[in-house]
Amino acid sequence: QVQLVESGGGLVQAGGSLRLSCAASGRTFSPYTMGWFRQAPGKEREFVSSIRRDDGITNYRDSVTGRFTISRDNAKNTVYLQMNSLKPEDTAIYYCAATFNLYSVPVSVSQYDYWGQGTQVTVSS
Repeated sequence: QVQLVESGGGLVQAGGSLRLSCAASGRTFSPYTMGWFRQAPGKEREFVSSIRRDDGITNYRDSVTGRFTISRDNAKNTVYLQMNSLKPEDTAIYYCAATFNLYSVPVSVSQYDYWGQGTQVTVSS
């Protein structure tokens, strides 16, 4: 079993920045892929970004490309999401996710096996 604990959410004005962190525990080796999803009220959970352990390949949804940066520290089993130039439409609960499976494009909810409890990000206009 793997536990994921997110931190770093909060309230910020449009144009501001936040950094989310997600620490994984429970296994001796880190998940192959870790990612971030978000869910706004009344909407489905959507992919934000992912990063693979061994080669560092990343994926981003189009609307955050150039504003968000994902990174990970394998020694600490931690993944980060640096969010800059935040917009009100980025407001959502952000979830960390992990999988030990290998996917070429890990952007679907169904591809991830472990989830954090979520952290609220609110961007005011």
